[in-house]
Amino acid sequence: MPSKKPFFPTPSSTAETPDHSRRRLLGLCLASTAALAIRPVRAAVNSAPERTLSFHHLHTGENLHETYWANGEYLDEGVAAITRVLRDFRTGDSHPMDLELLDTLYRLRQKTGSDRAFEIISAYRSPKTNAMLRNNSNGVAKKSLHMQGRAIDIRLPGHDLKKLQLAARSLKAGGVGYYPKSGFIHVDTGRVRYW
Repeated sequence: MPSKKPFFPTPSSTAETPDHSRRRLLGLCLASTAALAIRPVRAAVNSAPERTLSFHHLHTGENLHETYWANGEYLDEGVAAITRVLRDFRTGDSHPMDLELLDTLYRLRQKTGSDRAFEIISAYRSPKTNAMLRNNSNGVAKKSLHMQGRAIDIRLPGHDLKKLQLAARSLKAGGVGYYPKSGFIHVDTGRVRYW
């Protein structure tokens, strides 16, 4: 019975085909280009001495201009103030807002060059509110990221909604939904996807 020899790859068994090499090089070039396109906005976030957001809640009438990050750390008082304003306006319930979502909004504000307040249509939603909205519309997810404090529906006065949507998409920070009939965009920190 012949003995089995261990397999050691020969140069011909591991060599890349020309097509494979080109595809790999093209993929690396595209990834590098995407990283360079994102870098200036992230650099602006990382180099800023403070991160401040402004909100106007359309349902409660509340206004807030709050610094939530300074001196290299998130500020408990600032984050708490934002959490209060972004509560479920129907029930009064609140939930900690995802810090990544706040940073995404800050980056979006930097990208647009705006100093205006984001107008809030919906931020945190309690399970009760989400279930009620689901019963009235087939466009509401059963496990909505709104219920985790990871999603927000906004518009920005003085900015065309389509341009705001494109600016949000360019951040590649999560999901971006476009609702022109209702006059808002949805931004979340889930996987990158667009609708």
